[in-house]
Amino acid sequence: MSAGMTFWILALLLAGLVTALLILVLIRNRGTQRSRSDFDLAVYRAQLDGVDRDLARGIVTDEAATRTRTEIARRILNADQTAEPVITSQAPATATRIAIGIVAAVLILGTWALYRQLGAPGYGDLPLAARLEASQALYATRPNQAEAERQAANLMPPPAAPDPQFAELMTQLRTALQDRPDDTRGLTLLARNEAALGNYAAAGAAQTRLVALLGDTAQANDFADLADLLILAAGGYVSPEAESALAQALERDPNNGPARYYSGLMFAQTDRPDLAFQIWSRLLNSSTTDEPWLPAIRDQIADIAARAGIRYSLPDQAAIAGLAGPSAADIDAAADMAPEDRMAMIQSMVTGLSDRLATQGGSPEEWARLIGALGVLGETDNARDIWLEARGVFAGNDAALTTLAAAAAQAGLQE
Repeated sequence: MSAGMTFWILALLLAGLVTALLILVLIRNRGTQRSRSDFDLAVYRAQLDGVDRDLARGIVTDEAATRTRTEIARRILNADQTAEPVITSQAPATATRIAIGIVAAVLILGTWALYRQLGAPGYGDLPLAARLEASQALYATRPNQAEAERQAANLMPPPAAPDPQFAELMTQLRTALQDRPDDTRGLTLLARNEAALGNYAAAGAAQTRLVALLGDTAQANDFADLADLLILAAGGYVSPEAESALAQALERDPNNGPARYYSGLMFAQTDRPDLAFQIWSRLLNSSTTDEPWLPAIRDQIADIAARAGIRYSLPDQAAIAGLAGPSAADIDAAADMAPEDRMAMIQSMVTGLSDRLATQGGSPEEWARLIGALGVLGETDNARDIWLEARGVFAGNDAALTTLAAAAAQAGLQE
């Protein structure tokens, strides 16, 4: 018997048992309700039985037993005289049947509807080890670039017809490169313009040749551009060849934005949302608001987090944009204010920026702005702490570290 079938049998038995118990309570006749005098009489009768047992065992004398029986008999007579009228109750049959139907519907149909929403009908239990094994199998058997391009060609619309003059120039460029296949400048132009025409497969082929010619001098962006073209040619699918290009890009620049985005996409496509979320959440927190990959991440990261079993709330982009920290111009504009008001305004802006960077992250420029603002306020210890934290956030990103170092120098900080 499969694990899924076992689950359903147990779930139905449990739901049926709970339903039966509730229905039993609803249909049970409450009958005659006993008054207080009924309970008193039961106690007195038990006492009479006790007197007889004590007399038989010789615990009490005949005289004492007689007195006790007389007293108990008096109490019984008094209880009979003060007995309350009996009360009977019976639930209306129609109301009872309606209640039974509601209970059964809520428990059985409601349970099924909830499972349809939260569960996976038709699937058995899938432990973590089995899910990882299935993901690894999906990763190992995924189509290569050539197969992906063949499949994508049947789904993507044909490129729009180019301007005749531009088409003529492209024909000349292709012809020239047939005679000069090692022209790196020409290959760069060919890859770029083939992509502009929507000929992504041809653009990817040109970029592949270019990267091969560049050899050890190829930069991270060269490989990132190659991966981008291969993925576009495959209709958004990250093939093994595209993954290899991404690895080369990240080896040269671990903070390359396009390569990090596509690496996360590859994990999402191979059923590893946990790894995809790790990559995308870090990239989201360390990117400026105008980076081209941010809209794609924002559209997908909530679903990726849900698939990974992670509670996640997407930061409000508008709110983030409205929380820009104080620039030098902001601080200069406060020069005409009263000293108390000026310091309160600057401190408020600095606090807002600091809180946002601590909870949501930000760009190197924003971290640098916070360091500089703290330096203006004379809070050098805080500025140094923020600088050290920012260096950890952007470790390996030489451009970001240079920006941070410049801000630290302006704030009067030293290594």
